[in-house]
Amino acid sequence: MARLKELYQKELAPKLMKELQLTNPMQVPRVEKVVVNMGLGEAIQNIKVLESAVEELAQITGQKAVITRAKRSIASFKLREEMPIGCMVTLRRDRAYEFLDRLINVALPRVRDFKGISPKAFDGRGNYTLGVREQLIFPEIDFDKIDKVKGMNVTIVTSARTDEEGRALLTSFGMPFRKQSVAA
Repeated sequence: MARLKELYQKELAPKLMKELQLTNPMQVPRVEKVVVNMGLGEAIQNIKVLESAVEELAQITGQKAVITRAKRSIASFKLREEMPIGCMVTLRRDRAYEFLDRLINVALPRVRDFKGISPKAFDGRGNYTLGVREQLIFPEIDFDKIDKVKGMNVTIVTSARTDEEGRALLTSFGMPFRKQSVAA
């Protein structure tokens, strides 16, 4: 079992139940899935970029990436329908918790000039999306084999009904949210 999942089940879930004043243990918010997505616009001209991105995403997440394709044609971007333009991985259960553990405790602290992540990136239903500018913050990536620095989006889908519940869940995991500055 993943370390973070075990911690959640034994310590964090009962604590969250008291903190959020929930009566049923099934109401406690939990991580349903983690989606890691790389959008690669330059894959239109160079398909090799997409191949390396799929390989790197598989190294980072431990699961094979799926190539995403364009839904519609956009002439100004020289984009045709069904053209490959990115890749994504959906992690569930233990893999999701293992990835979150590595993201929170290993990768995010390696970001240069890191001051915390934005507490405003919730979607209104307790899900959180985080943008990562470079894949080099993950220790699985070999610096010498990188041809181009690529960014990615990490979406954490929770069973929380509100942003406050989602924030409480991620804070209990140790997610380093930036302190809100009070406007004068």
